[in-house]
Amino acid sequence: MSAPAVLKFGGSSFRTLAAYGDLARALGERIDTDGTKLVVVVSGQPGETEQFRDRLSQVNPTPEDETVAGLLTLADTVGAQLLATALHRTGRTATVLAGHQLGLVTNSAFMWARLEHTDPEPLRTALRDHDVVVVPGGQAADAQGRPTWLGKNSSDLSAVAVAAAVGASRCEIHSDVDGIYSTDPHLVSGTRLLKEVSYNVAALMSLYGAKVLHRRSVRLAQKHRIEIVCRLNRAPFTVGSVIGTAGASASAVVLNQRSVALGYDSDAAADRAFAAFHGANIDTIRLTTGPQVAVMGGFVDLDELQRRQGLTPGTYAGVPVTALRGSKVATHLAASEDDALHLAQRLHDLLQDERAPFPEVGSIPEPVGV
Repeated sequence: MSAPAVLKFGGSSFRTLAAYGDLARALGERIDTDGTKLVVVVSGQPGETEQFRDRLSQVNPTPEDETVAGLLTLADTVGAQLLATALHRTGRTATVLAGHQLGLVTNSAFMWARLEHTDPEPLRTALRDHDVVVVPGGQAADAQGRPTWLGKNSSDLSAVAVAAAVGASRCEIHSDVDGIYSTDPHLVSGTRLLKEVSYNVAALMSLYGAKVLHRRSVRLAQKHRIEIVCRLNRAPFTVGSVIGTAGASASAVVLNQRSVALGYDSDAAADRAFAAFHGANIDTIRLTTGPQVAVMGGFVDLDELQRRQGLTPGTYAGVPVTALRGSKVATHLAASEDDALHLAQRLHDLLQDERAPFPEVGSIPEPVGV
């Protein structure tokens, strides 16, 4: 059996329930046109994971990680089942493989777990009997079969892991933007589409908080030489960016409004905090401008995590905004989210002028009051 096509659709693909039927029909057309079976990784509808988290915090403000992993992943399970039943309605055979059925085995860190082993047999068996295998994103299990979570926005990682398991040479990531831009086009004007992006550049942008792709998914794709194709999540499913071995040097600005910088009393305290976050598999940057740590992407109780590690929680130091040009990287701090938007625009404008010097930290005025 030839390798199936592996596709991922993020939560923005399912803003309404009708979207499941629309996608099911489009997937059917893909099967008829290409004559191939599909593995489709999906996320839950927008806001559903946050709703589960809110309900959990009302019952227990500091829940144990095992419970968080078991509950938050249900949003993606719901999405997978909805797409499967939409496919059934169109006459296609489809099944759902949840994390404990999928063959992705992680360590026993229930939150932000790391993949350790993949058993391809469950996927191969399901593909023999069905046109489409639907996979809830971000789900896996440890060696004891307990549910684990690969982290926020980890459906990309699930998709690449599945592609590696079934021997696919490419993995298609569908989202509400058709590719990787020089900065977030929803927040900053004058952005440019980066059509060819190297694994290293994509991973670096993700490390500093870019929401387009999960960093570990890029590194896993690089390891298995899987090309990542970024596409729009609605017809005609335009291809925007391709991530692989090719790709010129790029200039970009990364702003993730969920990211936060924390300040500490000493470099030693900042080093200990960095080690704690890094040990929990959370993308973290140890800033060199002082005893500060930037935690990328949010969706974790930072104070609680630090207290569990016996650390005094850091104080709010601002929103990190990172400028990248080639191998040069500089993370600036803005006082608030509004200031971060202004700062991102100014950094992006500077970077688009290739004659302008790289905006090192402290080289441009603070944007407060702009």
